[in-house]
Amino acid sequence: MVVLVGLNTDLGRIKAWWRTLGGDGFTVLPPPTRSRYTQSDGHEDAAELFATRGIPETASFAYWHWQSHDAFARSGDLRGVLYLHWGGDHATVATGLGEGPPGYRIVNNGPQGAFQLDKVTATDADGLPDPEDTAGVRQFLSRIDEPRRRTARSTEYDPLARAEERWLHDRLSGPVDLDAAVRFTAPLEHRQALTPDETARLLSAWRETYAGRLAAWRGWRPVLRALLRQEHPEAWEVAAELGADASHALAAHPSPRSLELLRAWALTGDEGAVRGWFGAHHALREPDPVRAAHALSEELTDRTAPEAAQTGLLHALREAVTDEPETRRPAADAFFPLLLATIRFATDDRLPRPLRVAAAKAAADTAGRVREAAGRLTDAAEAADALAAVERYETVRDDLLAGTGPDLTGYEGGLGDIYHRYRTLSPADVRWLRDRLADPSTGVQGIAVCLELLHAHGEATEADLVALLPRWKKELTKQYRTTYTEWRHPLVTLTCLALDLEHPAAADLLAWWAKPKPLWKNPVRLLTHLGAPAEAKAAELWEFVVSGGDDNGHLMTWVLLRARLDGTHPLHVAEKLIAEQGTRDYVLHRVLIGVADPAQPLWHYAIDRRSHSWWQRAQEVADDPRLSDAARAIGMKAAREHHITRYPDQVRPPVTQGEVSAARAWLEARADRTAAD
Repeated sequence: MVVLVGLNTDLGRIKAWWRTLGGDGFTVLPPPTRSRYTQSDGHEDAAELFATRGIPETASFAYWHWQSHDAFARSGDLRGVLYLHWGGDHATVATGLGEGPPGYRIVNNGPQGAFQLDKVTATDADGLPDPEDTAGVRQFLSRIDEPRRRTARSTEYDPLARAEERWLHDRLSGPVDLDAAVRFTAPLEHRQALTPDETARLLSAWRETYAGRLAAWRGWRPVLRALLRQEHPEAWEVAAELGADASHALAAHPSPRSLELLRAWALTGDEGAVRGWFGAHHALREPDPVRAAHALSEELTDRTAPEAAQTGLLHALREAVTDEPETRRPAADAFFPLLLATIRFATDDRLPRPLRVAAAKAAADTAGRVREAAGRLTDAAEAADALAAVERYETVRDDLLAGTGPDLTGYEGGLGDIYHRYRTLSPADVRWLRDRLADPSTGVQGIAVCLELLHAHGEATEADLVALLPRWKKELTKQYRTTYTEWRHPLVTLTCLALDLEHPAAADLLAWWAKPKPLWKNPVRLLTHLGAPAEAKAAELWEFVVSGGDDNGHLMTWVLLRARLDGTHPLHVAEKLIAEQGTRDYVLHRVLIGVADPAQPLWHYAIDRRSHSWWQRAQEVADDPRLSDAARAIGMKAAREHHITRYPDQVRPPVTQGEVSAARAWLEARADRTAAD
């Protein structure tokens, strides 16, 4: 469906102003379509635009992407802040954007943030908006909902002025409109200011409108907190119906009843419930945090709770024994006490082994940071104690981590952050990965990661294939987006494995891929050609690559396939394409670096500038004497643009200052090549 937006809408006026921008080393990208979904897409669009129009690569640019575009309603009205992202020189972009179009304003959030575009609105003498001014109300609520202090455990807000609080209460008077009330209940209850009358009326409307599905109303959290605070008789029934999502609120009001509910939810493995259970147990039954954690860890083990439960318990324990660090732009060592506590718990014999293993895993990327922070301590005894704790941890680390792995059910970006740990696989890693594939409880994401690692390293076997065959039709044929991951869809990898092994199941898999539906598979079908490579497959892939179709790993697949056919390193295949017509530079550059290690290719849609893996590969390409100057220059460019030297606080897992200094020294030693580029 096409929506026509007129010039008299916010979108129309902003687009008209946008078209007037540009010049003096600054350009703007056209407004986005759905293909520009993230900042990575924006930078790739800029590279393509520069190449098409002959704009120097050093030019600065601004754009917004499709996620930012959600600021506009379908009518074209601006219903939220429009975030304008950028690349190049920040000062040039700020000058190029100026103050914004008439009736709007631009907020400059500095070199590490996006610009914000919003309407100019009016307020009265008390700084309050007209209740009918949608934009003014939104801006007012955003202002009073901005915390004055946010820590790892709590959030504090400035008190409301009398006129502000009265304005909010006025919005909740009269007949209850649950959709509208969502905006006004939170700022009041953040100050514990919802009245019993307001709470009771909201509860009545909530239970009537959302009977049997209380969690479907997005405004329930402040109302539940108010019910518990006011000791409302229906609070416990409501909390029980909401389930583990109510854990945070119950933990803030510890009682025998909250402890009972939190324990039941915690034993299912819900991490938030585990943390709440610990908090309530610590407050009510066991004042010593280590003994409290010991008791809960043993119960979790006895009840065979999921592994994530021990991780949640560890987080709760270390928070209980350390001060609260600020979470907004903390000092370099603000988290030192938290990190040191984690390392200490890994060797604390008062804790059960499952909890010490959780601590060892959590500390895997922090020992260097603790060592650095200890070196900055002015108290020599304190520094020596911290360094001794690190040494004790490093002595037992391998034993504790043997046969363990990451949480495969968590955020996929977290798995990408630690991908560099699996560039080589130990025998224990291989066993763990195979066990996960054979485990029926492993989900699609976990299968995708484990199978990709085994197959890429040449460790996948027929037993792994057979273990997954009973699940492929019902589970692996579901859509699973891998555009921004380092692994392929598990059915792609499974098909490649079946083809490589010449297993009879390959015929069934290929027959499924050949069917027209489901539609999600069409963009990735050709990626299966990497299994049992052949010249005909290479030709079909190349035909797609030069067609200009949306690349979902096609060029990388062709490079890896061609390398297998020719018996050569994929880097040499990729570098031959640098001057070749038919490939897009920004895709080729990503592929060149992504295949630097063919035993673990990086399938991410774009070069991930905050990733350890991409930094390592960029360095290797830049320093590989076997490659041409043009290929090495691509590695240098990616290394220069990596966040490890530009925005090191954005690299995940976090890097030490020593790693940052080493990266800067590496770039400085190659400054002559940078100038030549």
